[in-house]
Amino acid sequence: MALNYIWVAFFLIAFVVALFKLIFLGDTEIFKIIIEGMFDSSKIAVMDIALPLAGVMTFFLGILKIGEEAGVIRRMARIIAPFFSKLFPEVPKDHPANGQMIMNFSANMLGLDNAATPFGLSAMQSLQELNPSKDTASNAQIMFMVLHSAGPVLIPLSIMAQRAIYNAADPADIFIPALISVYVATLTGMLFVGIKQRINFFDKTLLSWLLGLTGFIGFVLWYFSRLPKEEIEVTSKVISNMILFVFIIGFVGGAVYKKVNIFPVFIEGAKMGFETSIKVLPYLVGLLVAIGAFRNSGALTYIVDALKWIFSLTGMNTDFTDALPTALMHPLSGSGSRAMMIDSMKTFGADSFVGRLSCVFQACSDTILYVLALYFGSVNIKNTRYTLVAGLLADLAGVITAIIVSYIFFY
Repeated sequence: MALNYIWVAFFLIAFVVALFKLIFLGDTEIFKIIIEGMFDSSKIAVMDIALPLAGVMTFFLGILKIGEEAGVIRRMARIIAPFFSKLFPEVPKDHPANGQMIMNFSANMLGLDNAATPFGLSAMQSLQELNPSKDTASNAQIMFMVLHSAGPVLIPLSIMAQRAIYNAADPADIFIPALISVYVATLTGMLFVGIKQRINFFDKTLLSWLLGLTGFIGFVLWYFSRLPKEEIEVTSKVISNMILFVFIIGFVGGAVYKKVNIFPVFIEGAKMGFETSIKVLPYLVGLLVAIGAFRNSGALTYIVDALKWIFSLTGMNTDFTDALPTALMHPLSGSGSRAMMIDSMKTFGADSFVGRLSCVFQACSDTILYVLALYFGSVNIKNTRYTLVAGLLADLAGVITAIIVSYIFFY
């Protein structure tokens, strides 16, 4: 229901703002800009997102099917079962959804967005099989969506590459602030959903896993902080892509060992990938067009200006407000927030406080509205319950942390 109200609000706010510009500012082009933007957003949803997604989905769900038939997914699920059985008590320990969620989180952490999506959609479909109310999000689906949308990316490769394009002296200098911010965002989302679902975080197994994961994050920070700056991007890129290819080879190798009829199994899974891509198309078009209208009307600019004025009244330093467009756009549109990030680097410089903070904002969470439309749309979930609230809360925690650590590191 929350997503429904937000979708309608995008159009209504865009219309009111455009009408104000026409009547009081004499902007006769505003409605033309909005309509052209809606057509462009429709095209982007289909040509730049849905069709490329169809190819990636087709391949990776075929590979995932091979992994299931070979029993590799079940083995992975058994390893993580003690942790997931506490975090996702509704999901049986040997259910394929556990392995699929592991694959999704792994691809996300490695910054491999294209690979993470098919694994995540496959996990959502498996969780839907366990869902007693098919049009309402289950507890397990909510926890999965919030953890996914918090975007636990260990190494923001694409952002570091973008900083290099704009001549940053050290493209990787946002790595530690981004990792701290995304960790806080993920932990906030997990705790909020866990409290709502009455999960006992003081359980010995759950607590030991959380402490272990925290230790792993600390190790990653320590390891990369010791590398020469120019090696961070190269090392992380090699490790990330190598691990993904090892997964693929492991699935295929396991299938050969188990004497699975590999290619027909791949085709069976690949068909599911194409069907899923087609199913989510209307959800993508609807949401991206609404966001485009909201953005092109200038409503977002007015919101940012209002926030600048409010913060200026407190007497606090307001330099961070110039980076807020990236943070405010990020829950709505990944491409939109990326454009805001690039604009910040162009305007203020890649090594400026605003330029760096915009990059940390971009790295510290995922696009919650896009993720909800894509994943819940793939299984026809209409009532998302408190998923959006939890996702936005996690995003807010990441934004606040990003501001604090960026002042510490860069100001």
